[in-house]
Amino acid sequence: MTERTLRDEAGETIDPSFGRFLVVRGLEHTLSMRLPKGGTLAVGRAESADVRILDGLASRAHARLHLGDEVTIEDLGSTNGTRLRDELIAPFRPMPVRPGDAITIGSTLLVVQRQEPAMAAETAAAPEGSAMQRLYVVARKVAGSTINVLIVGETGAGKEVLARAIHDASPRADRPLVCLNCAALSDSLLESELFGYEKGAFTGAFQAKAGLLEAAASGTLFLDEIGEMSLVIQAKILRALESREVLRLGATRPRPVDVRFLAATNRNLEEAVAAKTFREDLYFRLNGITLALPPLRERVDEIPALARLFLERAARQMGRRPPRLEPEVVAWLEGHAWPGNIRELRNVMERALVLSGSGRITLDALPLETRARPLEDRPAVTAGADRPPTTMAEIERQSILEALERCAGNQTRAAQLLGMPRRTFCKRLSAYNVARPLHHRG
Repeated sequence: MTERTLRDEAGETIDPSFGRFLVVRGLEHTLSMRLPKGGTLAVGRAESADVRILDGLASRAHARLHLGDEVTIEDLGSTNGTRLRDELIAPFRPMPVRPGDAITIGSTLLVVQRQEPAMAAETAAAPEGSAMQRLYVVARKVAGSTINVLIVGETGAGKEVLARAIHDASPRADRPLVCLNCAALSDSLLESELFGYEKGAFTGAFQAKAGLLEAAASGTLFLDEIGEMSLVIQAKILRALESREVLRLGATRPRPVDVRFLAATNRNLEEAVAAKTFREDLYFRLNGITLALPPLRERVDEIPALARLFLERAARQMGRRPPRLEPEVVAWLEGHAWPGNIRELRNVMERALVLSGSGRITLDALPLETRARPLEDRPAVTAGADRPPTTMAEIERQSILEALERCAGNQTRAAQLLGMPRRTFCKRLSAYNVARPLHHRG
């Protein structure tokens, strides 16, 4: 039997090299997993579920995904129901799911996406012989091992993309990749998210909940902004790393876990170790190998290819043909300092696609703040021979000052521009002695 030709919403043939992924977004974490070509996947809160939903509103056996030429979702008579495209679906009646459709279970969002392997896509954007090409060569070698990896780089430089690429190229690619931003949660929430809890462990724990370490079983756990963890949580992560066991809050017996750890930070952890704010033993455990991501301003040759890549991805999600970038737009993109790095570039391209009414992107589709300053007025982005090298802290401080200036002092907007949690942004203001605007606290 010949395989049926699959087409997207615009009628374009789907490239068979693109895989299907399920992305599960909780309140503060993301789980993604590669979907098989056929079969069914049990979705729910049960430990035996193929797709575990860490949500108190999910039933143990909540729903079922049917996979084939098309994907369907079937509610299994759950207590709180399943929504598809914001509509409550009838139990035991499979409904078709298009790429990008939102499936809602409690406060958890599930999305089926088509995605090319991250390693191939990002490497294709880097010129031959560039620092990024060399970095991805090392990442491929690392991917096949079980060594823990520490990824360092500025906020928005693509640390999660690199972590995803390592996972996708690893023997664990068919198992979950769970991502958690450690800076976004308080200690108590971070502990319950990571380790889970038993029923009655604290007030409000009406039922047991597995943690992310268990949800990532046989897969990969990516801890972003690991430098923001308190010493108390660091000690518990170290224990899990060394024992390969997890102890839920309120439990008396640990559970074995098989998880590969990837971690990322935009801080200098060696300085943090010296300052006694980060455990030296945990640093050495996580730092099996360090991969340093250069900021986008040092990768100017990649900007046009990355911009087109983000346009193509966004256009595919919208069922549109990707528009053409006008030469003057490419010039502006190459001249911009990109304090928010890759994340900012992706946001600019997605916005430009929405605003473009024709088959081309013009300067009018760029954000006003991106176009506000002529190229010659922008600060230099590389250190001259007669200047000392700029440290990561100095670069980050300058990025924060520029973001505040561009957002008229609004801290919430400035944090969003940099792709940084507002809580982390405010901590950076204090750390870098940046005066907080009196009338624009966001």
